[in-house]
Amino acid sequence: MATQEMAKTRRGFSFLKTAIALQTLTVFLQAVSAGLLLTSSYGETLHSVGARVMYGASMLYVLAAVLAWKPGGGSPRPVWHASGFLVLASVQVVLGIAHVPAVHVPLGVLIFGLSVLALARR
Repeated sequence: MATQEMAKTRRGFSFLKTAIALQTLTVFLQAVSAGLLLTSSYGETLHSVGARVMYGASMLYVLAAVLAWKPGGGSPRPVWHASGFLVLASVQVVLGIAHVPAVHVPLGVLIFGLSVLALARR
């Protein structure tokens, strides 16, 4: 019985780590597409599509955190972290749509740094 519980917990944490890695990758790709935004005609399209993918990855991170917490009985801390990322991603999208690069760019750097930190801690 204890072995089954540990397998469920490991599987939950594996999904959580995968979700964090996916979020980190999508945020990094947003930085790349932001550079293309400045230098090419298709950069705006890539950055726009990437924003949607990054936002979806943030939602997946919340889902993974809840699934790792509830069935496994773990700490709710990852849920708070994931929810914080979703809030930051929401602010990031609003700032991008409003064309406020003075806040959009530093917030993107902060999100990437926090995502790498979250990945390293898992």
